[in-house]
Amino acid sequence: MIDLNTIWFILIAILIAGYAILDGFDLGVGILHLFTKDESEKKINLNAIGPVWDGNEVWLITAGGALFAAFPIVYATVFSSFYIALMLLLTALIFRAVSFEFRGKVDSITFKKVWDYAFGLGSLFAALLLSVAYGNILKGIPIDENKIFHGSFFSLLNPYAIVIGLTGVVLFIMHGAIYMTLKTEETQLQRMTKWATSCWMAFIILYLVATFLTFFYSGFLFENITENPLFWILFLLLLLSIVYIPLGLKSQQYFKSFIASSLIIFSAFSLSALSLYPRLVPSSINLNYSLNAYNASSSQYTLKTMLIIAIIGMPVVIAYTIFIYRIFKGKVVITKDSY
Repeated sequence: MIDLNTIWFILIAILIAGYAILDGFDLGVGILHLFTKDESEKKINLNAIGPVWDGNEVWLITAGGALFAAFPIVYATVFSSFYIALMLLLTALIFRAVSFEFRGKVDSITFKKVWDYAFGLGSLFAALLLSVAYGNILKGIPIDENKIFHGSFFSLLNPYAIVIGLTGVVLFIMHGAIYMTLKTEETQLQRMTKWATSCWMAFIILYLVATFLTFFYSGFLFENITENPLFWILFLLLLLSIVYIPLGLKSQQYFKSFIASSLIIFSAFSLSALSLYPRLVPSSINLNYSLNAYNASSSQYTLKTMLIIAIIGMPVVIAYTIFIYRIFKGKVVITKDSY
């Protein structure tokens, strides 16, 4: 029988995967905005994600809250170790968020350009910082037996984490471009299809490089993993989703392509979470110093109480998310009330 610690490990993994899927495409659209020249296409970019981006980020806040309550030692260690990176992430997200509101307030080309860059660069840095942070978790961070971090901000910018960061950025751009095929028509639709196909190829190359490097930097992630049947299910799901993307785009099955893109993020993240389990933060000094689902958790009473709250609350969040996406489905139509 699965214990409470494992249940919360799985729930937090689901919340982070949900955030990566939902906010992943709107970060990707933001990055694509940097390469959009036409004013009407820029408005379509903003209005394609305008109604949903803040709801997507609720998943990140929920994941952070759940981590704080279920595994407070992990929360404290990660947030203190990544403090500068997290402040940069918050800055990027703030600039990105306010660009929605400010861009259309003044009818000036220069003014709009400033907020276009805020939107695009905020999206790029947020995607890169989140992916680099995850690369460091996979590699392990230098924490000792007292849970003290012995690194610095610049030590987090190591080659392995940067490769994971670039892989994440390319994946989000592909995800965003495929999402935009659902929202655009004619020339912009064709351009988004080309972006998605190019990023699909780049993602495959970077994912293979990242997997190869993982053998050297984080060999512990492969220990006994092939003996777990769940690994093969997720691996097959990842492989089929990757193969489907170009086929779906070529046959103009855009919604199915978006589902496949979402499954790539879900299966790739789930594979890494499965490899980490029960570790949440591996120690690069000594794996015995790692924070895991048992030595860094709250009390059983807390975990049980939170589980009751989650059973009540999570279906509401999921139902609300589905409801919002159903309301705003279809191609973007620009009106006087648009961003």
